[in-house]
Amino acid sequence: MGIKNEAKKNGFLVRNLRNFFEHRALWMYLLCDEARKKGLDPVNFAPAAIRRCGIYHGLRALTGLQDAAAQSGARRGGSCKLLKKKLFPPAGRAIFEMRILKVTDDAFDVDFHYCPLVSAWRKQGCPPEEMDKLCQWAMEGDRGIAESFGCDLELTKTIARGDGICQIRFKRKG
Repeated sequence: MGIKNEAKKNGFLVRNLRNFFEHRALWMYLLCDEARKKGLDPVNFAPAAIRRCGIYHGLRALTGLQDAAAQSGARRGGSCKLLKKKLFPPAGRAIFEMRILKVTDDAFDVDFHYCPLVSAWRKQGCPPEEMDKLCQWAMEGDRGIAESFGCDLELTKTIARGDGICQIRFKRKG
């Protein structure tokens, strides 16, 4: 099955914001490629580093703290409604062409219909199986954000895998 990732929203602002996400995906891809060339397996460090980045950004959004050193002691928690409010503004929803299906304190269900990261990896000639791996690693950032808000993240479908959408489900931990 081929990967379908065609943007429907292509306004000037959305295109420019997507470029930032593509740039992030490009440096992630190139960093992992250079690591492999040096005999290092990115699986040994990339997912953990990306998750740490997600936790950092999640705690920063949750607490409003600007100092990275203060993040380590910040209290984690919140709700799925708060996570949506803090991290999914209208511009972000447009970039990923999100469709919000459900928002409660305990659950946030959202589908992404476009992924600028997949777009960047395709431009590099990245094979589908590698895109799936990079996607799983990139989603560690979102899992870290979810963790900061006291939630788990389930990723049942991905554009990188050829599913046509990214099906993302946040669930508040017990």
